[in-house]
Amino acid sequence: MIPILQKRLRAPNLPGWLDPFVALLMLTLLVAALLPPTGYAATALGEIRGIVIAVVFFSAGLRLSPAATWAGLKAWRLHTATLAMTFVIFPAVAALFAWTVTPWVSRDLITGLLFLGALPSVVQTSVAFTSVARGNTAAAVCAASLSSLAGVVVTPLLVLALIGSYAGIGLGQFGQVAVQLLLPFALGQLLHARLAEWAGRHAFTLRWIDRGSVLMIVYSAFGGAVAGGVWHRLPAAQLLLVAVLCAALLAIALALTSFGGRALGLEPGDRAVLVFCGSEKSLTIGLPMSAILFTGPLAGVVIIPVIVYHQLQLIVCSVVARHADRVI
Repeated sequence: MIPILQKRLRAPNLPGWLDPFVALLMLTLLVAALLPPTGYAATALGEIRGIVIAVVFFSAGLRLSPAATWAGLKAWRLHTATLAMTFVIFPAVAALFAWTVTPWVSRDLITGLLFLGALPSVVQTSVAFTSVARGNTAAAVCAASLSSLAGVVVTPLLVLALIGSYAGIGLGQFGQVAVQLLLPFALGQLLHARLAEWAGRHAFTLRWIDRGSVLMIVYSAFGGAVAGGVWHRLPAAQLLLVAVLCAALLAIALALTSFGGRALGLEPGDRAVLVFCGSEKSLTIGLPMSAILFTGPLAGVVIIPVIVYHQLQLIVCSVVARHADRVI
């Protein structure tokens, strides 16, 4: 599976200042704000949401190679540092930021910041940026895949630890996680050996099925929040502050991974892996997971920091990748 991924991700088809998917996200948010789902439409979206989420995680499990991921663990220092950055240091910094700005930011946006901190890394863009930076692309595939594999279990546990009592999340949601996330993901992993070549040939189609599913979830969650009147309680100043906090989180993550790679004595190619896989957060996994863990208007607010951070990481990491020899 690694050669297939490398062939597709090595090309310099790097996201620009506005990725097409992000443009569609912005358009979806606008449509949801102007025409939120109500009545039968809202009910129908709620009915099919579970199926859509299951499809996203089945597809994710199908595309990730378990054998390749575990084989890459030979570079244990690199992967340990990447996982520690993703699931320990980043969540701790996000929690510190959330505690600092609590008097000025709504409870729902604070929850979104904490949720952002708990998310795993991204496979596609982190590997693409590593390739452009002339880094160790094979190790990036392993690191990002391992992060995604771990995130299916670790992210809900982190959410329970960081946000549980704060957002009213309990063990009940973890039954839904098991049914709607873990089972489809595990089924995809089991079928990977048989369907990996087929998935590689249809990677573009599968990617846009995933993205279409994410857009539906965003429309449902954001539109539900609009219909619930939550946006009257979120001043523009708070949204701007959250954007600044997301930018600060990205800057800190990039600085820590860059300096950390040097401190660990990693080769330049492996330092690029740590920088991109350790600083990026997955929108494709985060938004479907948020639809299970959060309900009501809250579900439409917690996704805002995730969307903002996603766009920022595309812009900033594209610049960092092109000047890797000077900044990594």
